[in-house]
Amino acid sequence: MTRQEVFDELKAIIANVKPSLDLNKVTMQSSLLEDLGVDSLSILLLSLAIENRFGFTFDGVPQFSKVGEVVDYVCEHCDSDAPVAEVSAI
Repeated sequence: MTRQEVFDELKAIIANVKPSLDLNKVTMQSSLLEDLGVDSLSILLLSLAIENRFGFTFDGVPQFSKVGEVVDYVCEHCDSDAPVAEVSAI
């Protein structure tokens, strides 16, 4: 998957976890906490959804501050040949 494809999928996941969020606010430079209001519970839900969607497991609870960091991590750890699950509501 390209970085843009991962970013688009991540935005869909964020929309499921934070349905009231304006997705136009989500950029690679967005702060998960300050810009998007992602709290510790939301981080846990995002982590589980990302693992399910991209077919890998985080080692512990991830400590990301920006959306771009999540995209980079997924790009590095996602097996692009592996089938991925559809994004679903949590």
